[in-house]
Amino acid sequence: MSWGTELWDQFDNLEKHTQWGIDILEKYIKFVKERTEIELSYAKQLRNLAKKYQPKKNSKEEEEYRYTACKAFLSTLNEMNDYAGQHEVISENMTSNITVELARYVQELKQERKSHFHDGRKAQQHIEICWKQLESSKRRFERDCKEADRAQQYFEKMDADINVTKADVEKARQQAQVRHQMAEDSKADYSSILQKFNHEQHEYYHTHIPNIFQKIQEMEERRIVRIGDSMKTYAEVDRQVIPIIGKCLDEIVKAANSIDQKNDSQLVIEAYKSGFEPPGDIEFEDYTQPMKRTVSDNSLSNSRGEGKPELKFGGKSKGKLWPFIKKNKLMSLLTSPHQPPPPPPASASPSAVPNGPQSPKQQKEPLSHRFNEFMTSKPKIHCFRSLKRGLSLKLGATPEDFSNLPPEQRRKKLQQKVDELNKEIQKEMDQRDAITKMKDVYLKNPQMGDPASLDHKLTEVSQNIEKLRLESQKFEAWLAEVEGRLPARSEQARRQSGMFDAQNPATVNNCAQDRESPDGSYTEEQSQEGEVKVLATDFDDEFDEEEPLPAIGTCKALYTFEGQNEGTISVVEGETLYVIEEDKGDGWTRIRRNEDEEGYVPTSYVEVYLDKNAKDS
Repeated sequence: MSWGTELWDQFDNLEKHTQWGIDILEKYIKFVKERTEIELSYAKQLRNLAKKYQPKKNSKEEEEYRYTACKAFLSTLNEMNDYAGQHEVISENMTSNITVELARYVQELKQERKSHFHDGRKAQQHIEICWKQLESSKRRFERDCKEADRAQQYFEKMDADINVTKADVEKARQQAQVRHQMAEDSKADYSSILQKFNHEQHEYYHTHIPNIFQKIQEMEERRIVRIGDSMKTYAEVDRQVIPIIGKCLDEIVKAANSIDQKNDSQLVIEAYKSGFEPPGDIEFEDYTQPMKRTVSDNSLSNSRGEGKPELKFGGKSKGKLWPFIKKNKLMSLLTSPHQPPPPPPASASPSAVPNGPQSPKQQKEPLSHRFNEFMTSKPKIHCFRSLKRGLSLKLGATPEDFSNLPPEQRRKKLQQKVDELNKEIQKEMDQRDAITKMKDVYLKNPQMGDPASLDHKLTEVSQNIEKLRLESQKFEAWLAEVEGRLPARSEQARRQSGMFDAQNPATVNNCAQDRESPDGSYTEEQSQEGEVKVLATDFDDEFDEEEPLPAIGTCKALYTFEGQNEGTISVVEGETLYVIEEDKGDGWTRIRRNEDEEGYVPTSYVEVYLDKNAKDS
């Protein structure tokens, strides 16, 4: 059905309807535009979310992503970035294929609609003008007819009146003829205009208006088709990214399937393994045997069998406790060295120890006396700084050789450091090779450059290589020392570690001779050793509640060690002593010679024989 034949009299309604159609199209454009904004906002939020949970560089989080579950999560975050990218694609395609195209089409549609209704209004104006002309000729014809009729009646009246002259009658007759002629002319004009109007009206209602309305109908149908196509495009834009989104989701599932719980468990072992042996069974302590008090508060001979000294207790006890920490822990903090132990000497003979002339061995006093001495003696007030520095090292500072870590973790850190240094060395060597090749080119072709200009750079690179090699040897020596002490290592590996230390004399330095004290403070002078000691009185009783550390094994001195720093003890090659505290990963072993003498020696200087069922103190 055609609008031209069925809606010939609905010009105004069609004008309203077509305007409504354009409004609908603009509303759909606005809808798509808001959808694209939502897609962009969603993509931005997804990207921000993925970025928020990305591991920070050079942080602990980055190390956590060694685990397969964390790797899968990282893959999920990366896939979410791609997922967000597809929503950005949706926004871009909808903007270009729908919003921009429809906006341009709406402008064209408005122009076309304006043109069609302009033609319609023009046709309306033309038929209205024709109608007005017809009405005007009709009224003129009617008026002329009436005038002619009145003139005829007046002539007849004059002709019948005997009192009127013949001239007046003739004049009336001529006037009537003139009016009749005018009426005939008006009739002819009216007839002509009427025919013309009928023709125009027929053309208007059967030709012009149907054609205009047909064009408007076609325009409206094209608009409807166009909005339908846009809706299909709207769906197709979404459909195009579904396979890629599906791939993103498939990758997330693949990453989830790649999680290996066994591998993560093994990584936990590697990350936290200390390298210590688990403690053995606790031996039965027979308190029915006679016991006596030792002189030192934390030195105690261990009864390991017949013929060995028994446990000794004695003295008074006031039931007092040292505030905040136990006595043995405090003594351990006060006396334990907080610096890396010196590596073993290259030769087993005492003369090979690079300590220089050995000072006479000082008789060690009971630790409680020394503790009372630094607590009460004013000239030794700097010992508080020593204690503070030692505690800070113990509680958080990281030494260069990672001696604060358990053996296995220390080995891993040292190995990582050695690998980094080797990479740096290789990089510097590559640079040196490149400079050498360039120098050769300059020598062969002097016009390309001066070979002497590269000498300074070559010397600098060589010095860097030498520094890095010395640094690497230092860490390799520490690494060999740690690997030689790990329980999993064999005696052969220990010997190899000792050989490695002997082959690197640059790293074999007895640091205890010419450094500050191991905890980073000043070393006590010999004159202070001879000062008057304050005897332990009531202060000594503060520790009576704690028992001295028992011996957990024995050890044999492999080399002579001059323990001149606070907390260390001197040993002679071949001497047998008691072990009261195992190496905690810092390279020092706590030993006891007798009731009065105990302290730390480097673990690499002694060979330890632990009791099978001894408990680690």
